[in-house]
Amino acid sequence: MSDSKSHLKARGAPPTRQRETASLLMPIIDGQRRPHGPYTVGSALLHHLVPVAMERSADLVAAHDLEIRAVAPGLRDRVPARRATIDADLPDDERILVPAPRRTLRLANGIAEFVRAVVPPGRTLVVCNGAEADPTDVELLDVLMRRIPPDVLTIVLYSGGPPVAPDSRDADELWTLVDHCMREGFLHAAAELGARGLTLTEPGGTQWWRFAQRTATALGGLGRVQEARDLWELVRRTSQDPAVHAAAAYGTAMLDARHPDPAQRDLGRARGWINQAIAISTLLPDPMGRAFKLGFDRNGLALVELRHGRLEAALELVESALELARELGERHPVHRMVLLANRAQLLAALGYAKEALADYGAAIAIDPAFPDYYLERGNLLLGMGEEEPALADYESAMRAGPPLPEAYYNRAELWIGRGDLDAALADLSRVIDLDPGYLDAYINRAGLLAGLERDEEARADVATGLALSPGNAYLLTVLGQLETAAGRLEEARAALDQAVEVGPALASAWGNRGVLRFEQGDVEGAVSDLTRAIDLDPQPDLFANRAVALRALGRLAEAAADERRTPQPS
Repeated sequence: MSDSKSHLKARGAPPTRQRETASLLMPIIDGQRRPHGPYTVGSALLHHLVPVAMERSADLVAAHDLEIRAVAPGLRDRVPARRATIDADLPDDERILVPAPRRTLRLANGIAEFVRAVVPPGRTLVVCNGAEADPTDVELLDVLMRRIPPDVLTIVLYSGGPPVAPDSRDADELWTLVDHCMREGFLHAAAELGARGLTLTEPGGTQWWRFAQRTATALGGLGRVQEARDLWELVRRTSQDPAVHAAAAYGTAMLDARHPDPAQRDLGRARGWINQAIAISTLLPDPMGRAFKLGFDRNGLALVELRHGRLEAALELVESALELARELGERHPVHRMVLLANRAQLLAALGYAKEALADYGAAIAIDPAFPDYYLERGNLLLGMGEEEPALADYESAMRAGPPLPEAYYNRAELWIGRGDLDAALADLSRVIDLDPGYLDAYINRAGLLAGLERDEEARADVATGLALSPGNAYLLTVLGQLETAAGRLEEARAALDQAVEVGPALASAWGNRGVLRFEQGDVEGAVSDLTRAIDLDPQPDLFANRAVALRALGRLAEAAADERRTPQPS
């Protein structure tokens, strides 16, 4: 089940012997994902660089411990874990979190920064069998080529190479690798290797079930929903174990409840499957297993309620799951952490900020190395006006693991609120450097640049953003501002007309079109648009602009009323 769309593209011919001796960084790496699994290229590269780096700067290696240990497990005996989440030492049945697919991008960025700090300029990395590379290596090489200048590191990729050896690994070897892949979030490899493991194990047996559960979970995480659904159905047809059926029902429910496209979520079907999971879990004979699984399933039903907008019902379910978790003693700490954070999210949404902060604090205390809840608590604090604690949380999230674009994006929001636009621009640029597909970073950076009259830079961000999201109302609004400033009023009008059409709730689109209509002599239209903008978001500058338009129409009393709503310079 390899992803044929992720193949590497040839970037040059195989190197000549003269080039090898002159500038080759290391022996040619065979990118074939078998028999070494995900990060075949990344692991080989790190095995070459880490020993050299440790002699030069042990601190540099330590600063990238998590990335190195994930990408090159063979170096774990040489690179101690400085940052590690608690699930690293938990038994298999207590490790319930599966990293999101985007985690590999974070790892790739961390490795790129390590390589850039270590490699002397003028080196070359050569990879053969590129068409057989794992998606983790495809992504890593893309990040290396994007973030390391070619005069520092030239990367040559080509499809040819030694023939692919048949995979002779047995089920136990494959299980070890699948387990590693799921721990680290290497979902493509987990799906591919797990499917192979299923063919080597007795259907319905314990090891077969372990492969099936990991493979279906990986497929769901990759958005390959129908394949995951088919595998869960195969589980139901193969097994008569109640615990297996409960897990399969939960997994099937989550395919709908967590579908990345809201339009494709069938919450009624999800509810049916999760109710079946709860019904089975209620009957499990082991008290400890029953308490865990029932709480786990109720938390899943809470997600369905949340998707329906029934926050109180979701909160009641999460609280019942926390009650069950008290029966587990010291076991399943990750389960408790997730439940506490979920309750915090619901409490915050319901307006109980103080209680939500307490739950976030309790969740973070369980695993201070897990970054997600620092971000969530930071956002809550920022919304409460607690800027310094929010800043501390964002920076804790940055330190907790590989580069995290969301932490820099959120900190940029804080800088914008403080009026520190240089710091905001620096953080937004960092986000885009880490993830060139981060649309909101382009939107915010374009808006800031336009406000600073750095119009060409803003226009470049608008163009990139619109390529990612054609017809985006925010970007069209900035484009309208830029065209207005350039005196291209017809082009500005076209952009702003489209912006209000696709984003009728966006106050800035109406406000900017109001200003433009005033400049075009359509004063009545300007008042109409500015009134609509004020209805959506009554900001002082909108009242000031409407006051000017109202005066132009001779509606002096209304203009004076708007002027009273506008802060006067001191």
